[in-house]
Amino acid sequence: MVVRPKIVGIDSPRSLESALRAAFYLADEELATAAYLALALGKPLLLEGAPGVGKTEAAKAIAGVLGRRLLRLQCYEGIDASAALYEWNFPRQMLALRRQSEGGGNIDIYSDEFLIERPMLACLRHPEETVLLIDEIDRSDHEFEAFLLEFLSDFQISIPERGPIRAYDRPVVILTSNRTRELHEALRRRCVYHWIEYPTPEREMRIIMMRASNVSERAARAVAAAVGRLRREPLTKLPGIAEAVEWAEAATLLHQQGERWPEAFRRSLGVVLKDEDDLVYIAPRIDAILAEAQV
Repeated sequence: MVVRPKIVGIDSPRSLESALRAAFYLADEELATAAYLALALGKPLLLEGAPGVGKTEAAKAIAGVLGRRLLRLQCYEGIDASAALYEWNFPRQMLALRRQSEGGGNIDIYSDEFLIERPMLACLRHPEETVLLIDEIDRSDHEFEAFLLEFLSDFQISIPERGPIRAYDRPVVILTSNRTRELHEALRRRCVYHWIEYPTPEREMRIIMMRASNVSERAARAVAAAVGRLRREPLTKLPGIAEAVEWAEAATLLHQQGERWPEAFRRSLGVVLKDEDDLVYIAPRIDAILAEAQV
């Protein structure tokens, strides 16, 4: 029987919210509640939202709060089980077989010595020490998603040469999705679900103040307002929270070197917008956006 994880010091959503804040992640009440329930119930946590809203950072912060190592499995089109579970070190196996044929004694080429752990296997073998992040699951194909179903249900895999491996303690698993495609209903049913919105200007200002160095409240508030305005434009890549923090730091650096505030923000626009077409589109509008943000 796989038992639920023990959450030392986390006995309510509020206590998890406070712990995440201490780890420099400003979670709202809804996210803290979803994360707490996933931990308390021993279920995977599925976080969906637009790129840049802080899904991956939430997983990092949860791992930090639990004092565990984060195992990140970055999904991509064509990812398969060998990239997620394990691989055999074939060159070492061949060398071992050669030594054995030369009188080197019996060698088990399917022992741990020749096994290369990938994130999912490492999570099963060390559930009390790790948090598994399956990042951007929507970038994988339907076959890989189907492969995950048994893992998320039973926390077990089968290695043909070794037999089944099952977690003795229920691991902490967090999945993220940018919703570039719909995930299968069977996967959603196995998880506690939460949709992360872009933060309100007030909350984003607090995030910037928390994560940026030497940024004044005035600059943080102006960035939060300007970034919120940029997200309402038809851009190819909307700026995320990380870009907002970096823009505040970049503009502050230029301001400290003598630039006036509006010009400091204007000259550092490439920190918040990372697409040429977006820069061209925003260039004639940036003065109005900064004025609206009271820069």
